[in-house]
Amino acid sequence: MSDSYNPETDGAQMSFAKDMSYGDYLHMDQILSAQTPLSPAHDEMLFIIQHQTSELWIKLALHEASAARALLEKGDYSPAFKMCARLSRIFDQLNSAWDVLRTMTPSDYTTFRETLGRSSGFQSHQYRLVEYVLGNRNENLMKVHAHRPELHQ
Repeated sequence: MSDSYNPETDGAQMSFAKDMSYGDYLHMDQILSAQTPLSPAHDEMLFIIQHQTSELWIKLALHEASAARALLEKGDYSPAFKMCARLSRIFDQLNSAWDVLRTMTPSDYTTFRETLGRSSGFQSHQYRLVEYVLGNRNENLMKVHAHRPELHQ
């Protein structure tokens, strides 16, 4: 290996035996091991990551919406409006992310769809929460979560 640039000479910390690292803070081992395709189909990884990242963006949207609502109720409008602007960007990001999934053809999807059984994005608990926050409180849509009392409640 050649003598390449060493960031340690510019003060970058390179040893994390006693300190929290970037990967530790973000729990990267857990996140990056959460993709477990059930078929040999190449495009299943795209499908999994698209849906997992969507769920993470939705988690952030719910976090922002909840905080904005609390601030609005207290009359603290400036930070609430900032959070609402962030919400708009989060939903733009969510919408744009589907462009990557659109590179998968219906025939690509059929190579692994059967392995998903009856599961569907329709069953996303967080999607239901977004609907509830926005006023669609159709209790019938919660029936798909009856097997998980903590979600159904």
